[in-house]
Amino acid sequence: MRNVSLKQLRMAAAAARGRSFVAAAEALHVTPPAVTAQMRLLEDEVGLPLFERDPTGLVPTAAGREILDAARRIDDVLRETRATIEAMRTPDSGRVTVGVVSTAKYFAPRLLAAFAREHPRVELELVVGNRSDILSRFEAGGFDLSIMGRPPEAVMPESAAIGDHPHVVIAAPDDPLVGEKRIAPARLADRTFLVREPGSGTRTLMEHFLGRSDLAPKIGMEIGSNETIKQAVMAGLGLTFLSAHTVAAEVEDRRLAVLDVVGLPLWRRWYVVRPARRRAMPATRALIDFVISRAAEFLPRIPGIPQHPDEA
Repeated sequence: MRNVSLKQLRMAAAAARGRSFVAAAEALHVTPPAVTAQMRLLEDEVGLPLFERDPTGLVPTAAGREILDAARRIDDVLRETRATIEAMRTPDSGRVTVGVVSTAKYFAPRLLAAFAREHPRVELELVVGNRSDILSRFEAGGFDLSIMGRPPEAVMPESAAIGDHPHVVIAAPDDPLVGEKRIAPARLADRTFLVREPGSGTRTLMEHFLGRSDLAPKIGMEIGSNETIKQAVMAGLGLTFLSAHTVAAEVEDRRLAVLDVVGLPLWRRWYVVRPARRRAMPATRALIDFVISRAAEFLPRIPGIPQHPDEA
């Protein structure tokens, strides 16, 4: 039935409602011969008669009922599609899938919740993962937008900075270096570091920082979770280099402490990125604009750490 057209299906439906080709022609504002010709073509395509006559007029055959059922289902799909597209034209409805690197989970959910309160008809899907997982899915087109510390280089995304992102060395509160001022990086040479997996943004940044002082970190453990790293540092298993935004609550509660190392905080920036090759729907654009304008309000504040590099 490759040659069946939507026009023919609608003519068949009109003929069934009006019990005649003349009634169908009047309803569709065409001539009766045009309806008759299209119905003959449709019957030729189906290979069976679609209507038979009784004293009340045209009555669908079994094949005709199948065609009419298909016509109804197609019209239902088209109505749903029209409604969905209409929803896409307004930022007050639609669906947006957001990828967030794990380090950003300490502020991104609150940021998205604030957007959801202002746009309750927009459906949000939040996916949190390590940088490599989020990048892979982003590059495969799996996200409408992402929040991360460094835009991907393999693709050309649309990106915008949304806030400053400090990185620091973290220790247990009873570590002998806690409270000291202006600690030289060389004093960290013999200390054990608890680190993220190879390739993670945080680990790469740590190696870059220590490498500037010709230091190679003494790695005690590789741990794939910031939360587990924090617990291990609290237990006294070593130091770590983390985003200050991941430890705000623990530093405030004095379960962890920030070491005053010369050259730190090391500043990076948070970005919102989206695939440039994909057209942004209104809901996605509304969320991007919201993130750009409001993200700074939701970044964690850490005692003793400035909010911006120029405050350092």
